[in-house]
Formats: sequence, structure tokens, C-alpha cells
Amino acid sequence: MMNRRLFSASLASGLLLPHLAHAQASWPQGRNIKLIVPFAPGGATDIIARIVADKLAQMWSCNIVVDNRGGAGANIGQEAAARAEPNGETFLLASVGMATNPALYGKLNYDPINDLAPVSLVAMVPNMLIAGKHLPVNNVAELVAYGKANPGKLTFASSGVGTSIHLSGELFKKLTGVQMTHVPYRGSSPAIQDIMGGRVDIMFDNITSSLQQVRGGTLKGLAITTAKRSPFAPELPPVNDTVPGFDVSSWFALFAPAKTPAAMIEKMAADTKIALADAGVKSKLDALAAESVGSTPKELGDFVARETDIWGKLIREQKIAAE
Repeated sequence: MMNRRLFSASLASGLLLPHLAHAQASWPQGRNIKLIVPFAPGGATDIIARIVADKLAQMWSCNIVVDNRGGAGANIGQEAAARAEPNGETFLLASVGMATNPALYGKLNYDPINDLAPVSLVAMVPNMLIAGKHLPVNNVAELVAYGKANPGKLTFASSGVGTSIHLSGELFKKLTGVQMTHVPYRGSSPAIQDIMGGRVDIMFDNITSSLQQVRGGTLKGLAITTAKRSPFAPELPPVNDTVPGFDVSSWFALFAPAKTPAAMIEKMAADTKIALADAGVKSKLDALAAESVGSTPKELGDFVARETDIWGKLIREQKIAAE
């Protein structure tokens, strides 16, 4: 009787394995895939997610639905992705919060490193150092000199505590010794309005938000935050030319629940790279001043580890905490 049961179980397993292998091999055809975005619709993360999702859905002949789960500094959406079934039907498009939130928040209900698997780096967006026309500076050297001559007088805006825009300002303070007061806003738009109105002095804003106003003459563009000049604003020198070691970008990347089969993650990464090389996709990303990247899962994992280390140290040194 026992032998018969063992034989039946063995036979069932043998019959099941080919079906599982076929399901994995045929992925993602016939699947309904959800791409979680941990922010509200309309922002850069959401727009980039939809550009990539549309192209992959076209390539794969399947449905990819963007699921916006905003709130708590991206933690709500990121936790939802971490808790999802690792069956290749849920992915996450996240940004810098993946690297900064472990240090910003006293306790997370998920582990960004162990609960989410890296898939591919998607795009990089430089920040731009902008200033109000009321401020008597026209470049980074003049800003540093003004800040040191007027300690504590400078104010810098951000789109919220812990964003790359905020942390760019904190890194600038650390590397230059300039004392500035942080003024957080709920997004870039109201911050820009106050800079143009002379109520706040500077901001390290995403280039997408501010480039039009800089070129229109309503804001001063002082520098770009990447180590090299950006093709989207080649007229602006890097902050790094004046402040060595300053190199900041906003970034966007794909992740999956940690136990998602490696074959699915590798295919997602490889096909994302193909999608990002498409002329139509590149054109849409260029319109956002976003440089398409594409990477292997290991390259993304190494990148996030470096970002986590860099920003974690700064957050702890400056005693920054999420509100």
C-alpha cells in the first residue's frame, strides 16, 4: 500500500513538472502582469512606467497594467510588491526611495534588499541647481561665496524630505560647508513658484520640471548635478566642476518579489533593455530628459547597494528623518 502511494505521488510529480516548466518557458505570453508604481499618477515614475509597460506589452502580446500605490514615501507600493506572489505577474518600478528609505524611516514592514529582487535599471534623470532671479549669483562658485559670506541666510527648497532633490541640498551643504535652511514642499511645482516669487532661494530640482523655466528666463540655471554635462542641458556645467565629489541623479528601476524565478527576471531584464533601445521609447524618455539605461539584475543590485551606502551615511550624519 505504501509503495503504491509513493508511486502515485511520484507519478503526479512527474506529470506536474513538465507543466510547470512549460508555464515558466512560455512566460509572459497569456499572463496579466501588474506593474506597481509607488507614487500617484502623473509623476515621472508613473510616466516612465507606462512608457516601458506599453512597449513590453506590445513585445509580449500580453496585458501589463500599471497599479499606482502612492503614499508613505513610496513604502506602501514597495511593500505591496514585496508581499506579492513571486509568479512573474507582479513587478515594481521604483526610484531612489529604495536606497534611502531604510535610513529615513525608523522601521519598515519590508526589507528592500531581501524582499525585492533587482531586475533592470531603466532610466537616469539629472537634477539641476536652480536659483531665483532675486539671488545675486550666477554660478556655483558665486553661490558658495555668497553662502559663506551670509551663513544661514540661504534657503533651499525640495519636493519633500528624503527625495533626491532634498538630499542633493544636504550633500551640497556637507561638501561646501555652506549653511542653508531646508524648506520642504509637497512636490516641485509649488517650490518653483516660491523660488520665482523670491520667497526661497535655490533648489536642486529634477531637470524635467525646471528646464523650460530656465530657458524661458524666469529662473537661473546654475549647474547640473551629474558628474558630467547632460545632453539635455549641455550649456550647464556640473556642480562637480566646483564642488569635487558631487554627483547625483534621480533613477528609476524595475524590481520583482524576491523569489520570482530567475528565468523570468532574466527575461524581463533582457527584454527591458531591448524596449529601452527602441527609437520610439527613447524619444518619449528624451522628452522627459530621462536617459534610458537598461542593465542586468546584478548590475542593478550593485548600483542599489552603492546608493544605499552613500545616502544612508549622509542621512545618518545629517540626522534626517522622514516626517
